[in-house]
Amino acid sequence: MPELPEVEVVRRGLTRWVAHRTVAAVEVLHPRAVRRHLAGGENFAQRLTGHRLGAPARRGKYLWLPLEDTDEAVLAHLGMSGQLLVQPHEAPTEKHLRIRVRFEDALGTELRFVDQRTFGGLSLHDTTPDGLPDVIAHIARDPLDPLFDEEAFHRALRRKRTTVKRALLDQSLISGVGNIYADEALWRSRLHYERPTATLTRPRTTELLGHVRDVMNAALAVGGTSFDSLYVNVNGESGYFDRSLDAYGREDLPCRRCGTPMRRRPWMNRSSYFCPKCQPAPRVTGAPAPKSP
Repeated sequence: MPELPEVEVVRRGLTRWVAHRTVAAVEVLHPRAVRRHLAGGENFAQRLTGHRLGAPARRGKYLWLPLEDTDEAVLAHLGMSGQLLVQPHEAPTEKHLRIRVRFEDALGTELRFVDQRTFGGLSLHDTTPDGLPDVIAHIARDPLDPLFDEEAFHRALRRKRTTVKRALLDQSLISGVGNIYADEALWRSRLHYERPTATLTRPRTTELLGHVRDVMNAALAVGGTSFDSLYVNVNGESGYFDRSLDAYGREDLPCRRCGTPMRRRPWMNRSSYFCPKCQPAPRVTGAPAPKSP
């Protein structure tokens, strides 16, 4: 699934090509694309038509387009394969086009939501006083947010009886970090994914957050991570941060730091990639000492 850098790349593209345009017509071509809009596709199209879209916003991996003249916003769920593309009117229709949004101006471009696997979609929601769609009001700020509270995050880590990778993927603690960038930040921090959060000191938490930000900013600089054609920006271009990954997807390849073969372990229906030398597994309290050979 797309993570914060990929969603931020899309947000920036929408800011350039879609913000402050008035919707002329909406075409819903597949009901699953608006399944989170409980009133259905016809209602979604009617309520969006005639309204002016504001500047796209993002919190973590969540992206939305506020309506400038109401207290509502269009929330975009990209899912596994959702794409928001800005295309000329005359461009051929994509095979998996789900929603088409046309505008009142003469720019000659439209917004298309394309989704091969139909796990994503668009939906209209009321917004909270601080501008978030109400259904994501519980989502924590992300580490690139200027208002992210590092001290509160560290205190929450120390209180939680969990492990560091689980904490990084907990959207109520910190948003925007997914499986790929968690593995990358943990490799840079020399932390094993099963390290208990209660053992992290304040300097260690600061170091980890620094690496999370560095990884995300590096990915942003090259357009995100694309392993196939399913993730693209609004112009249909893929990112290429996957060429720079130090941990994720590198099973049996030498660690770029020490040369030890990287390992992959099943983890929460996903995989964790790590270096067994640079990121040693935490000791299990009360476990018997290993016997001498």
